[in-house]
Amino acid sequence: MTLAAGIGYVLLALGPSLALFVTLISTKPFLILVLLSSTLLWLISLIVLSGFWKAFLPIKTSAWWPYVILILTSVVFQEGLRLVLWRGYKKMEDMLDAFADRVAKPRLYLTDKMQIALAGGLGHGVAHAVFFCLSLLTPSFGPATFYVDKCSYAPFFLISAIISLAFVTIHTFSMVIAFNGYAQGNKTDQLIVPAIHIIAGTLTLVNLASSGCIVGIPLLYIVALSTLAYCGKMVWRRLTETQIRLTPQNQ
Repeated sequence: MTLAAGIGYVLLALGPSLALFVTLISTKPFLILVLLSSTLLWLISLIVLSGFWKAFLPIKTSAWWPYVILILTSVVFQEGLRLVLWRGYKKMEDMLDAFADRVAKPRLYLTDKMQIALAGGLGHGVAHAVFFCLSLLTPSFGPATFYVDKCSYAPFFLISAIISLAFVTIHTFSMVIAFNGYAQGNKTDQLIVPAIHIIAGTLTLVNLASSGCIVGIPLLYIVALSTLAYCGKMVWRRLTETQIRLTPQNQ
């Protein structure tokens, strides 16, 4: 392939993330800090997971169950880390609110909290894209490309970028859902995020079947779009409830 193709793969995987960063994250230095910290944290978690599983790889069997175990353990580890991240964020929120009270400034608004969760989720998505996609794209800048027998309809690098875009979407908006669930004590939001994570991860196993990418990728995007829609509905509901609650106070 060419330099243009390599850049195209990068923009396909991270283009929407870049747009989100430019339009929202970059306008607030604190959100930039949250994004960078989250990206670093999730990259470290992926490196730790890869170090653990390196002892068992390559998997010398055609069975699917070792990959299922790999995905399940990875999801459990990352969801546990998400809970740790939430607790750290909650302590930070309490400190910011206490400081705001001391200087007679307003506390964090609901939109501020959601933007922080969005920045944290974007960090998770970017870390995933860097680890599973960008780290593989160096050969794509050369004069040739690469296909795999299981999915010979498109270059491997293109498939990787497409899958990464789906996971960036899932991780970004899952964080908003999860943080809302933790804050509100909403069990549905708390449980739906790991369920989405497991489903999305398991769907990647479809690519191990011959021509499986033709089925697996559309299903993965259904999960990504469903996550986005659920998050949008949840955010609209929270903002509406907050507006209704504040209206009598302003009258």
